[in-house]
Amino acid sequence: MLSFDIRSLEAHAAVVDEVLSTDDPVWEESDRKPVDGVRVSGRLSSAGQSRFYWHGRLQGDVVLACSRCLADAEAHVVDEAHIIFAEQESEDADDPDVYVYERTAADLDLRPALREQWLLAAPAFALCRPDCKGLCPRCGADLNAGPHECAEQAIDPRWDALKKLNLSSR
Repeated sequence: MLSFDIRSLEAHAAVVDEVLSTDDPVWEESDRKPVDGVRVSGRLSSAGQSRFYWHGRLQGDVVLACSRCLADAEAHVVDEAHIIFAEQESEDADDPDVYVYERTAADLDLRPALREQWLLAAPAFALCRPDCKGLCPRCGADLNAGPHECAEQAIDPRWDALKKLNLSSR
């Protein structure tokens, strides 16, 4: 459970050790979702009147399309996060780094802030392996599968002058 009673948080800190599941409704369709959820661990405590501070760690795996060959590429994500929550009517509410909550709220929900931290930490690009050769620029065949028969395309005759320069310089 990643939602905490605000009144109890004002009295004492809460230890967080949970998993933000991949089927949680906080995730949006276009998000880079974790494979088996995000392991969340840390501490949530009061940081003054109507303010709370969470510091902890996010950890999980994400599967992306390889940026060279489009095969599945898995990346491990680990991030240290520091999040400040403030009441919506407070002077901190205008700060883009502060997450606001309603003054009438009974619970403080960490999930939207943790989702945003995950999206910032998860890579946008990954490689299936460090030596990925990618796809053939002519036919689109996977070059990691080995040599292939690629139909020679006619070279644009406007490049002949450069080709001659390149051959003569050797």
